[in-house]
Amino acid sequence: MDLKKSITELNISLEHIEDPGVKKAMTQLLNIIEAQAGMIKKLSADNQRLKDENNRFKGEQGKPNIRKQTKPKQDISSEAERKPENNTKHLRQKKKGRIKISRTEICQLDKNQLPVDVIFKGYQSVVVQDIAVRLDNVEFKKAIYYSPSLKKTFIAPTPVGYEGEFGPTIKALVLDLHHNSKMSESAIQRFLENQSVSISEATIARLLTQNQKAFHEEKQAVVEAGLASSVHQQMDDTGARVKGRNHYTHILCNALYTAYFTRPHKDRLTILDILSQGQMSFHFTESAFALMEQMKLPSKRLAELIARNPAKTMNQQEVDALLNELYPNQGKHQTNRRVILEASAISAYQQLPFAIKLLLTDDAPQFKQVTDLLALCWVHDARHYKKLEPVIECHREQLAKFLGRYWDYYRKLLVYKAVPTEALAISLTEEFDGLFATKTGYEQLDERIEKTKLKKESLLLVLTHPTLPLHNNASELGARTQARYRDISYHTMSELGTQAKDTFMTLVETGKKLSVNTYHNFYDRLTKKGDIPSLADLIRSRSQGFAFNATG
Repeated sequence: MDLKKSITELNISLEHIEDPGVKKAMTQLLNIIEAQAGMIKKLSADNQRLKDENNRFKGEQGKPNIRKQTKPKQDISSEAERKPENNTKHLRQKKKGRIKISRTEICQLDKNQLPVDVIFKGYQSVVVQDIAVRLDNVEFKKAIYYSPSLKKTFIAPTPVGYEGEFGPTIKALVLDLHHNSKMSESAIQRFLENQSVSISEATIARLLTQNQKAFHEEKQAVVEAGLASSVHQQMDDTGARVKGRNHYTHILCNALYTAYFTRPHKDRLTILDILSQGQMSFHFTESAFALMEQMKLPSKRLAELIARNPAKTMNQQEVDALLNELYPNQGKHQTNRRVILEASAISAYQQLPFAIKLLLTDDAPQFKQVTDLLALCWVHDARHYKKLEPVIECHREQLAKFLGRYWDYYRKLLVYKAVPTEALAISLTEEFDGLFATKTGYEQLDERIEKTKLKKESLLLVLTHPTLPLHNNASELGARTQARYRDISYHTMSELGTQAKDTFMTLVETGKKLSVNTYHNFYDRLTKKGDIPSLADLIRSRSQGFAFNATG
């Protein structure tokens, strides 16, 4: 029996019920039906999961996960809804104007095949794109000198970039094909072999991971410049695998850069370690103790800690030793240890000269209390509404009507960002209060509205910081790069490989934001020509003219 279809056929409408008691009773009954429908759906999924697990224990297979073709996958995207109604398509830039001309050739006609009275009228220009892929193998004859007095041999070096068996063109191409074009090592090897380059997959792996100190240093410089470029930063994370174990790749970004950090965890200490740029320490001060109290550390445990009179600043080893003295049984006091570590690390981070004040994220708990201000993403919040699946027709109508008002309000915030005024900020604050005080009678929707209302401060930070984005799409797009990387490399096999992946994804994605050709950038760094400025310098120069560098 299709519950949703059966209820729809009943055509229940609460608007036509005049008796208040009957209307209230019907409203409650419909909400019970919604709750039961959701519970049945969840229990059915749990039941199937347990059946599959039981079958696997018996050496059989579970139910195959085959997506139904008759029902489209639930779409929780809000792309179309949040765009302005009068949105116009961008006109495509004429291709010819973007094409760099390498050479010009004249195409002539055989005049003997033309009438005698023809008159030359000039040329018709036609641009045809092509590329030349050719070998450039070089045999270097390195001069050798010997000094009898010093008993020492002197050998001329090869040009910069030609160290080893391969030149800078192949090295830059391998880096670009793997990290920018997302080609696997085997695909790169086949491509190069087709061009008569003798190279193995193992060699390609070495070119991707080894002797990359200069690139790692540039990534660090990018992070430093990126953190200093704006009053706000954005963060997100996505899954990664290292040596067959689950890890998380964290994305830190704004409009000028995107940086990647793969770590075993995604807790608050990991976030602080990333933002601290490897300078994480632990402060035991009055502000740290106040934060511990705020984070629900029992007063008895707080008094024990203060009685120890810990040093004002500690490193990881010192704070671990302190906690081991306080809590010899580590498994019994995990929560207390975590609170002390996080509060002291937050206190230390917020004293760093480069500590950021405003972080834009989703509503994950690890981001809370790290910075003075935490902005939340409107698109993430809207997804909770899109996940509601009412079976009652009037509930579907109420959901659609509220989402319409939700995105109308969102578009008003976009207008405010373009031309912020104090009067409009006051008006939008009042409208927020009215919108999220809505009571529809559909309990699941009303509960969701109430949860959004509780996030008012974080969702409306844009009214005091108009340069702040309304959504966290920048970091989500950055996360997609890691997701696509998993398509060509399910997991990295070493710390060196993981570091290289994070570094080159950072340089590629930052280069795209700065309109820097990634292949040319790699080639420039390998040959040390210095024709392309460092990405960090580009971030610093462009941040000076960017509106988002203002406090709003």
